[in-house]
Amino acid sequence: MILLLAPFAMFAVLAVLGVVYQRVGARRDQKRFTAMGRWVTIGGGCRLFVREQGAGGPSVIFESGIAATNLNWFHIQEHVAQFAHTASYDRSGLGWSSPASSVRTPGNIATELHAMLRSAGIEPPYVLVGHSFGGLVVRRFALTYPEEVCGIVLVDPMRCEEWPPLDPSKQSQIDRGVKLTAYAVPIARVGLARLAVTSLLCRSGLVCGKLAGAAGEGGKHVLGRVREEVGKMPPETWPMVAAHWSRPSYYVGMSSHVGAVPQTVREMMDAEPIHGIPVTILTPAKSSPLCQERLARIGDNVQQIIAPASAHWIHLDEPDLVIESIRGMVMSTIPEALPVSV
Repeated sequence: MILLLAPFAMFAVLAVLGVVYQRVGARRDQKRFTAMGRWVTIGGGCRLFVREQGAGGPSVIFESGIAATNLNWFHIQEHVAQFAHTASYDRSGLGWSSPASSVRTPGNIATELHAMLRSAGIEPPYVLVGHSFGGLVVRRFALTYPEEVCGIVLVDPMRCEEWPPLDPSKQSQIDRGVKLTAYAVPIARVGLARLAVTSLLCRSGLVCGKLAGAAGEGGKHVLGRVREEVGKMPPETWPMVAAHWSRPSYYVGMSSHVGAVPQTVREMMDAEPIHGIPVTILTPAKSSPLCQERLARIGDNVQQIIAPASAHWIHLDEPDLVIESIRGMVMSTIPEALPVSV
């Protein structure tokens, strides 16, 4: 009997050690990586983590993609901060911010962003910069608070027509994403996610490679995609990315964002155009350009720029193009206050 119970006892011990490893690592990560920002309370006990840099001009506010944090803008923000005040942040449920208490739709997130800016003392006018899903959030913000927005830069914004319910064929992709993130939560709680991502981003990658191999071809494919995209980010951000991906709350937040995509599409598919605010849209050459009809549905003063060497992550593939687009938008609002070049 003792011999039969030994494997279960060993498993229990390893699980307990994994939980301790995860909790100690999470506390260490928070101490190491949050000094560059601050938490802003927006009500209901919710706190959003905000990172500010620079001074002057209209404040440039960055909104990340569907499961991304402020780190996605790290390189861009450093450069834009040379000519304007900037703020990037983690949405509820992601990064260092509190768990989400509402459905992750652009309307709810725009309301939280507005509350955060007010509570943080970041005064309008704003130039809003949004990538992918974040493009829908900044559109909704501009429609709700038009008097506070002086310009918008959309970096390959999410296209509602490509997702359910307008395109039901993608529902299986959403369901698979929600299921995988649900599996990842207990894995993160016992420290295995920390072990894998720390190996991938901070060490040799040997452990992560073996775990991905055990998951088959799908695991190897995911690992390759992660290496490719994270490799485009500044190396100093890799340990911070690993810290986020080690947390169970990250996967809970990702699931809530991905699962709300159909509600997001219902909210935004018939959204009214933005009036009187200039909008620049950056479209990757690997995607079809938006036609004039779709541009007009976004706003009445929209310019589309094709990013010739980019896929979806234009701010990682061609950061200079994104920086110059933001600079142009800022300069168009207060040209006399900005230097010719920096």
